[in-house]
Amino acid sequence: MRLLSWNVNGIRSAVNKGFLDWLERGEADIVCLQETKARPEQVAHIEWPGSYERFWNSAEKAGYSGTAIFTKAPPLAVTYGIGHDDHDREGRVITAEYAKFFLVNVYVPNSKRELTRLPYRQQWDRDFLAYLKKLETTKPVVWCGDLNVAHQEIDLARPKANLKTHGFTAEERAGFDAFVAAGFVDTFRVFEKAGGHYTWWSQMGGARSRNIGWRIDYFLLSPALRPALRRAFIEPATLGSDHCPVGIELDLPSD
Repeated sequence: MRLLSWNVNGIRSAVNKGFLDWLERGEADIVCLQETKARPEQVAHIEWPGSYERFWNSAEKAGYSGTAIFTKAPPLAVTYGIGHDDHDREGRVITAEYAKFFLVNVYVPNSKRELTRLPYRQQWDRDFLAYLKKLETTKPVVWCGDLNVAHQEIDLARPKANLKTHGFTAEERAGFDAFVAAGFVDTFRVFEKAGGHYTWWSQMGGARSRNIGWRIDYFLLSPALRPALRRAFIEPATLGSDHCPVGIELDLPSD
């Protein structure tokens, strides 16, 4: 099973930049999108590939946030949000249940440049972890998306200069530590221990061409699924957003 995730920074913009070609080339069973910035009716005119069933979770605020799951495998159930009114107005989470796992697509809140949203972000991390662990009591969890944090120094090009920058504060990194302490596996780091691999680049100063970036997009999974993990990868050459896609391949035994 091949799963992809991409913060498209606006699905309508991404479609104009080759998203549909990428979708067909990727041959994924499931594609998770973040920052879609659109309601379903705003993209109803697009000729999507017929093999995917699509689920959208849009923010109440127009043109903001939003997530989507495109799936070839029919889910058993789909739910939206994490059951907290404080968190569920921005379209940040979709959960699809499959026979062997839950898939959670998430666009984690940004702490903002002046860290004005850092306390909220910390509460989000705690509540989201509780949500994942509750799901895990039923079956294993795969979760992915833009987590808006570089976990370790090797996950960004200039760690020393960004120690107090949103996305690399001690508080946000501690939030990621809590997910790892709870057992969730950072799939990319299973296969790649070195730095220099990023998923987001500033649109200023030629950062992408110089590979001055951050790894803030992830796939994580429950330890029970670790034996099924065959590959984890980043697609830095894929353009169309300030983020690039990430993905995993799972070899799940049939019943």
